[in-house]
Amino acid sequence: MNRIQLVPDHAAAGEAKALLARIHGAFGATPNMFRAVANSPAALKSMWGAFGALSGGVLPAQLGEKIAVAVAERNACRYCLAAHTALGRKAGVSASDMAAAQAGESSDPKTAAALRFALQLVDARGQIGEADLLALRTAGFDDEHIVEILAHVALNLFTNYVNVAFDVPVDFPAVELRTAA
Repeated sequence: MNRIQLVPDHAAAGEAKALLARIHGAFGATPNMFRAVANSPAALKSMWGAFGALSGGVLPAQLGEKIAVAVAERNACRYCLAAHTALGRKAGVSASDMAAAQAGESSDPKTAAALRFALQLVDARGQIGEADLLALRTAGFDDEHIVEILAHVALNLFTNYVNVAFDVPVDFPAVELRTAA
């Protein structure tokens, strides 16, 4: 049983109905996570707006999806792990690269630096030091990239918490967590 209602299309009203229609158009279906968040039109607007804003940022979609699976694994979020693995594959990331990212790893030094930083943000709850930023700059990231990496982490924390707290049913092909939940 769901911990929170998944808002069906026929029950959505106003801004939530319009947003769910846009989300359905983008995915070809309405993922359960958005149906859960639709209980609050303000939260749905915030989440969907953040996805839209970051999709137009300087970080490539492939890196955003790799960050998402690393953060999902760290937070034991089966929903986000499944969703972002599928989205990463759709963005052209190989299955092996998505699996590596899930473990917080990459053979590409720049991607590896971004994943280390993302996981450091999660593990230290944002309490990072100058050395963490220097490692990113040394890898080739400027301040715009660094802020977007943090924004991706923050958005993924939001989505992870929604899906874990509300036990949202996974409606993407399942991906096994590497660590116990």
